[in-house]
Amino acid sequence: MLDTAVTPTTSAVATPLPYRPAAPWAVRVAKVAALTAVPSGLWRVALGVGIPVGFSGAMERQMTAHMPGWATLYVLALSALAETLAFLSLGLVRPWGRVTPSWLPLIGGRRVRPWAAVVPAGLGAVAVTALTFAAGFGGWYGPNAMGNPEAPHGLAGLAMTLCYAPLLLWGPLLAIVTVDYHRRSRAGAR
Repeated sequence: MLDTAVTPTTSAVATPLPYRPAAPWAVRVAKVAALTAVPSGLWRVALGVGIPVGFSGAMERQMTAHMPGWATLYVLALSALAETLAFLSLGLVRPWGRVTPSWLPLIGGRRVRPWAAVVPAGLGAVAVTALTFAAGFGGWYGPNAMGNPEAPHGLAGLAMTLCYAPLLLWGPLLAIVTVDYHRRSRAGAR
């Protein structure tokens, strides 16, 4: 996954790599991709701390029975995970996406092989796109939520839809930045 170059004078220190920096448009796309998870994370945090977000029926009873408690920890952990994964989009346009930061134990200062970034980012782009479209069109938010009696409706439904809608952009934006990273990595290697 990581590659080091060992020379007689240094050990486990990355050699300078030919590298083409990301274009300004790619940096902007990566920043937007990193921000797409923020609104849904805030919505889940509100749910986790007990703010009524519009669920009704059995779903509301199930959620409120476990809050605060394990459900609060679950939604907070899910939000933190989503934010962390979204933040990694920036690694595709930043120097730490090609050489790990020196402060990381065991792998600090080592070169990241392009496939070690491209494969997970590409798979992540496909997975996030599939999950968000399945959830959106599966009835929790978006056009089919009106047919789900337990999903938030009215203003609460609108708020939930507006918070989750940016996630629909995360996968495609991550795919664009991943293709750009791959293209730059190949061009830098030549």
